[in-house]
Amino acid sequence: MASKCPGQDDRNLRVELYKCPSCGEEVEIFSDELKIRCSKCKTPIYREKMPSCIDWCASARQCLGEERWQQLMGNRN
Repeated sequence: MASKCPGQDDRNLRVELYKCPSCGEEVEIFSDELKIRCSKCKTPIYREKMPSCIDWCASARQCLGEERWQQLMGNRN
């Protein structure tokens, strides 16, 4: 049986709203997406920062291990 990150469960996704820089259309970008195309003008819209499981996954600490999780969290402050 293959091991899968518990954070990849679709029930844990979050959505953020962004405005298209070209036409102002409001679009949704889910926590597992890096970019989407505006539904109105087709301009690519990128997240403000690269998503990391540390940012959105409740299981990140368990998956990474305590020592690695502390290191990565320390780099964010």
